[in-house]
Amino acid sequence: MNGLETGKPPLLEVKDLSVSFGDFEAVKTVSFTLQPGEILGIVGESGSGKSVTCRAVMRLLTGAARAQGKVALDGQDLLALGEEELCAIRGRDIGMIFQNPASHLDPLRRIGQQVAAPMIRHLGLGRREGLRRAVKLLEDVGIREPEKRARSYPHEFSGGMKQRAMIAAAIGCQPKLLIADEPTTALDVTVQARILQLLKELNRKTGLAMILISHDLGVVADICSHVVVMRNGEVVEQGPIDDVINRPRHAYTKLLIDSQPGRKTYGTADRPDRGAPLLEVENLSVSFSSGKGLFGGLAGNSNSFRALDGVDLTINAGETVGIVGESGSGKSTLARSIIRLNTPSGGAIRLDGQDVGALGGEALTAFRRRVQMVFQNPYDSLNPRLTIAEAVAEPIWRHGLADRKAAQKEADALLEMVELPRSLRDRKPRQLSGGQCQRVGLARALALKPQLLIADEITSALDVTTQAQILELLVKLQRERSLTLLYISHDLSVVSSFCQRVYVFKAGRIVEEGVARQVLSTPQDPYTQALVGSLARLPSLQTTPSAEPVSIHAT
Repeated sequence: MNGLETGKPPLLEVKDLSVSFGDFEAVKTVSFTLQPGEILGIVGESGSGKSVTCRAVMRLLTGAARAQGKVALDGQDLLALGEEELCAIRGRDIGMIFQNPASHLDPLRRIGQQVAAPMIRHLGLGRREGLRRAVKLLEDVGIREPEKRARSYPHEFSGGMKQRAMIAAAIGCQPKLLIADEPTTALDVTVQARILQLLKELNRKTGLAMILISHDLGVVADICSHVVVMRNGEVVEQGPIDDVINRPRHAYTKLLIDSQPGRKTYGTADRPDRGAPLLEVENLSVSFSSGKGLFGGLAGNSNSFRALDGVDLTINAGETVGIVGESGSGKSTLARSIIRLNTPSGGAIRLDGQDVGALGGEALTAFRRRVQMVFQNPYDSLNPRLTIAEAVAEPIWRHGLADRKAAQKEADALLEMVELPRSLRDRKPRQLSGGQCQRVGLARALALKPQLLIADEITSALDVTTQAQILELLVKLQRERSLTLLYISHDLSVVSSFCQRVYVFKAGRIVEEGVARQVLSTPQDPYTQALVGSLARLPSLQTTPSAEPVSIHAT
């Protein structure tokens, strides 16, 4: 049994749950139980059936889905209920936190109204009392100036604040069960630590039972007492978290553990610096103006925000350099300044001694062939109207490196190089998984044969096995193409195992730099120490060899 030893009947019983979309069976005879007050983790890579399982518990599947089996909350079978009965349970007895809070918060309604809405609906509160409780909930989840923030709109909140607002809305009716679907994915380590601490405190103070869906075993080990491991829609292993991590029985569980950041070392981290300086950034400053009027600074109330302040860094040819720091620390501003998407307010950027800011015409076009960037969200950076083969071929013929027919052949070779099957070449980005789309973005960036490749949070939202595949691919491409890599990430474990050197950013300044493993294992600056201390880690493992290997196909 995977529940707490309380002797009580389970709060939630899932038995032989199967979910089909037409002929595709996404979830296959899944069974587990959840005791009152327990925190259960469900882990597995993208497509393993984690989210579909929990959406089936909430009965939030699309009309095309068919669910069979048993899902009982306090003995009541949710699969047998009508829509009206379900609406009375959702939000009152079961709350859910979704992976991307920005897509589940109404951009046209104030945060306070959205937090109050479930209480007004399910508890019969008046509008004024609902808003009063909403302010208290925002304070409880750690949002400063809750009365002021309750009047804010979602676009005025950071990612971590949006996630806290979602938690406030989910717990307002004091549900029996809270389902959290990847609540810390793509958040920096300090915000992640605060969200996890908040969930633990809610569990300790209120006895709220939780299901935490995650691809990060470190996060699950930090908060959960039991874990369910899923692969291809099936449960391959479950049990107490310490037993599963230290004595995994299934080969796939061991693969997940071995793929965790920090458990795996990449060849780039062990190489000494090679070559002369390729990129030099000297005393770089970048400022942005903001104003209260419709046209910002033209309204006479403009304020200048300094995103980068006197940044100096050097990247040697063939080197892999990491940039780490919290959201808003200036990491992406630096990357966008290097490729001329931002205009610096001071300082200089030089590539092979050439002032990047002074380039124009053909010289600027040549520079953009030499320096390419892979963006964090591949769905946003790829044209949704083009097939992936067309997206990769486009920069080749636009830069005059080949005609369209030859560019298509080169695109096919690039897609093969990033290990995407030829059968995908005519698909649009929306028809691919996140990992597949990220490979397309990488192929497109490599199409112009750059010297310097900037990777901005390219693995932050990917599961650990896909992340490991992308990093291994970068190592292979760097070796084959003599690439220089600038790797931007909030994941300190990845940077420590992948990069040779690291720069730590805080509020637009560099506070520490040096050999990546040294800086991130024995940090000297208090801010770096706080970052490292916030990292969710797996405990020391004594894993046994798997009986048989598991192959993970490119996703």
